Amino acid sequence: MAASSVCRAGCAAGRALLQGPRSPATLLSLTRNRGVATYAQALQNIPETQVTTLDNGLRVASEESNQPTCTVGVWIGAGSRYENEKNNGAGFFLEHLAFKGTKKRPGAAFEKEVESMGAHLSGYTSREQTAYYIKALSKDMPKVVELLADVVQNCALEESQIEKERGVILQELKELDTNLTDVTFDYLHATAFQGTALGRTVEGTTENIKRMTRADLVSYVDTNFKAPRMVLAAAGGISHKELVDVAKQHFSGVPFAYKEDAVPVLPHCRFTGSEIRVRDDALPHAHIALAVEGPGWADPDNVVLLVANSIIGRYDRTFGGGKNQSSRLATLAVEHNLCHSFQTFNTSYSDTGLFGFHFVSDPLSVDDMLYCAQGEWMRLCTSTTESEVKRAKNMLRNAMVAQLDGTTPVCENIGSHLLNYGRRIPLEEWDSRISAVDARMVREVCSKYIYDKCPAVAAVGPIEQLLDYNRIRSAMYWLRF
Repeated sequence: MAASSVCRAGCAAGRALLQGPRSPATLLSLTRNRGVATYAQALQNIPETQVTTLDNGLRVASEESNQPTCTVGVWIGAGSRYENEKNNGAGFFLEHLAFKGTKKRPGAAFEKEVESMGAHLSGYTSREQTAYYIKALSKDMPKVVELLADVVQNCALEESQIEKERGVILQELKELDTNLTDVTFDYLHATAFQGTALGRTVEGTTENIKRMTRADLVSYVDTNFKAPRMVLAAAGGISHKELVDVAKQHFSGVPFAYKEDAVPVLPHCRFTGSEIRVRDDALPHAHIALAVEGPGWADPDNVVLLVANSIIGRYDRTFGGGKNQSSRLATLAVEHNLCHSFQTFNTSYSDTGLFGFHFVSDPLSVDDMLYCAQGEWMRLCTSTTESEVKRAKNMLRNAMVAQLDGTTPVCENIGSHLLNYGRRIPLEEWDSRISAVDARMVREVCSKYIYDKCPAVAAVGPIEQLLDYNRIRSAMYWLRF
């Protein structure tokens, strides 16, 4: 219906131009109306995600559109959670070597082939996923799939490149230590999931990187790069049938996994309410992260917790609006100069997660900011209002749609959804789930995960004013409730 409306508006604009001069206001009105589409129409007109499973178990998924470009990538169910203490960092190391040449295409030849297409390639490694993707013109999709298949199956892993990238990674680890936000979140995982795979960093330790060998990397690939744990995802001006045909041609060599290897059973990473404090009074600001155990990817409580996080919101001193922002915590932060910034997060994994907040403040404001933030958590559990929930749901819808603007985020959405949920959840279904949330649900779900729970705390910097853990724990409930 939206398409026909656009066509009618376009015809009206054409007739207006043919009939002769019109006032600028009339033409402006016609131009403006031509692109009008309601939020509901936009959800209904999103192209269907088509999924085909090859004989070896590899899933091929795509969303076709009229874009002149496309993004194609391979999403793999492998990351630091699949590593052990000895090879922690192997996935991150492999990411650095992925585009350094294959057995068929030496480094220089590989780079020349990518440059000749004007393509952009990238990749990332997380705790449960690894991705390699390329953005190029739609007509070059077959070549892109061929390159990705070559990278996944025939990465050269030359000794010279390994030694070169070893130095690059060690330098990156030094630079990462200066990003206190990332350091704080790594400490948060370390204390929340002590002694488990989720407690280790994605990048690995300096000692591991120094002694990582080619045999370690080959073993990691052979163990984890199995076809049923892979998704070839694509978005843009491509044909799904053509994508499947090209995938059959180039990905048939990816090894099939037996049932016990297809989706390995990971040991449960038990959440521990505890803390890590790294005090350094030479640093200008304190970084504090506090979290409780959250649900896994497929848990329906996730949507309610996302709405709850939208109620708390986020804040940075560079934002406009000041104390007139809708977030109550942001208003308090502005009025009382409590922090430089704060953000909420709901980080999910296969069977567990972290639900919490992180803030950066001056040394003498740590206590007050933590008091107000925990107070907002208690308010979510006890007195959330319908007006707050309505506003939060609108913000969540806006963020949800904005994150899918372009072929690359759409492609990533497809790949990660198939790994996490086994299917791509359409925006219309997300919108329906968000619409079903009300204030009562927010209070009940937040009470389930937050109220009277032992939190995990990570703090870095001048944190002398950070309260004792028992005091922080005592603020996780209200006696008057």
